[in-house]
Amino acid sequence: MRDKTPANSPEAGDRLIRAGAIVFFLGALATLVTVAPLFLGTNPFPTYMFGLSMLMGVGFLLAAAGLLRSAAAGRRRARAVRP
Repeated sequence: MRDKTPANSPEAGDRLIRAGAIVFFLGALATLVTVAPLFLGTNPFPTYMFGLSMLMGVGFLLAAAGLLRSAAAGRRRARAVRP
């Protein structure tokens, strides 16, 4: 079975993990932009920027869901191999 699967083929959950990482880093960037005026002494950004900071949590949840999906697929594969 291993000889028929290419080494770099995407597995279950890989896309969710990548999407979660991208969304997390966008949220981290929004957090840095939102917090910067507090240190620089300038006018704060509008309230919706604080909402964009919540993307960090959304990205984390997406990545966690991808990891759980990948683990479940691995368990299913292991059960199929066992007699």
